[in-house]
Amino acid sequence: MATIMQRSLRRKPARVMDDETGADTGGGELRRSIGLFQLTMIGVGATIGTGIFFVMSQAVPVAGPAVIWSFVMAGVVAGLTAVCYAELASAVPVSGSSYSYAYATLGEVVAMGVAACLLLEYGVSSAAVAVGWSEYVNELLDNLFGVRIPDLVSQSPEGGGLINLPAVLLVGLCALLLIRGASESATVNAVMVLIKLGVLVLFIVVGLFGWTSDNFANFAPFGFAGITGAAGIIFFAYIGLDAVSTAGEEVKNPRRNMPLAILIALGLVTTMYILVAVVAVGAQPTSEFEGQKAGLAAILEKVTGTTWPGSVLAAGAIISIFSVTLVTIYGQTRILFAIGRDGMLPEFFHKVNPRTQTPVNNTILVAVIVALLAGLLPINFLAEMTSIGTLVAFLVVSVGVIILRRTAPELPRGFKVPGYPVTPILSILGCLWIIIGLRPITIAVFVVWVAVAMIWYYSYGIRHSHLNDPGVTTKEPT
Repeated sequence: MATIMQRSLRRKPARVMDDETGADTGGGELRRSIGLFQLTMIGVGATIGTGIFFVMSQAVPVAGPAVIWSFVMAGVVAGLTAVCYAELASAVPVSGSSYSYAYATLGEVVAMGVAACLLLEYGVSSAAVAVGWSEYVNELLDNLFGVRIPDLVSQSPEGGGLINLPAVLLVGLCALLLIRGASESATVNAVMVLIKLGVLVLFIVVGLFGWTSDNFANFAPFGFAGITGAAGIIFFAYIGLDAVSTAGEEVKNPRRNMPLAILIALGLVTTMYILVAVVAVGAQPTSEFEGQKAGLAAILEKVTGTTWPGSVLAAGAIISIFSVTLVTIYGQTRILFAIGRDGMLPEFFHKVNPRTQTPVNNTILVAVIVALLAGLLPINFLAEMTSIGTLVAFLVVSVGVIILRRTAPELPRGFKVPGYPVTPILSILGCLWIIIGLRPITIAVFVVWVAVAMIWYYSYGIRHSHLNDPGVTTKEPT
């Protein structure tokens, strides 16, 4: 038993990861073809989803006009974690995100637990987001042409249909693009991100014409508790920043570009969210937000007195969902690749297409599973599971910064967390604060999911790990 525990806590040194992925030489199994702008757009694309179009109707009733401070607070908590990601991404610029970071700092068994969190986060969120695509496609078709896709092929069986065909089609298109190549996928994502940022800028500009300062009276009717409660709701609009770190082996000059992309994406997303919140509250009394299904579109329709904003926002949501689905499927395939390379998944997951230098096997498998989930199931409850998976990954990254500073202080870092060690400690506390506020059933199901991952690890992973090879060192070079 002692031997098993000792093996499960062994670490894969960051320098070994650097050497096998060509972090400093430009080599590695995956092609380094993604630049800083494309990488930044991956972070923005995964973070700004459809949530911002509708989160105001959930957050404003909790905080009132002070929801603006809720966005700031959520941005600060996300920022604390983002700077921790930035340091680890520059020190360990490999695929696998926080799975790889945990492997280098906390040990193999913790890495597998984090892998379970990430697979839950990316797999379920891909399906959950894709499910909503048919709704916005139908809304746009109805607004423009007066036609809708029949429920039989646009709803899951529980929703009264046979299959959600638009969701399946979306996942298929994303898979084809990812198989073609990482650079091509990143370029298409960048274009879609610029379009959806344009839609939000349009909301800000048009919404200013409905500005009424009276809407800010009684600024914080529910006090500090309301502000923090809304911040907990809003925080999940920031969780896509993890996606940047899944691209570690396909980024040019990763020690510089990885932390830069994370920080730029955080600044851009936070600024956009706060501007949207300020304009939304200024354009509509807070009493009208509760239960408002159309979100930002409804606000613009009141300001303009026309229905065209609904079409524009629906188009923005269609593009936004495509972008988020593309990035989340991409992230999951790279995490599976990293686990397969370490031997804790079968070699099938480690194989790379020699022509495109992409993990085609992973892409096809992930696409099939996500398409089945999105086409046949309503992902309402599972969508909530993404949040706890992400928060645990965030927490581990913050702990990892502290440990790696002690175990490998001389490791090259393109960025260092400011205010160390206070910053990572605050990040840990922020993540715990939000986790505690989740529903007990969510935490319970999450524990069961991690337990399944542990069964896999102790029955397969620990025996097939490449760290069993006597030629692989588990100590950081001095």
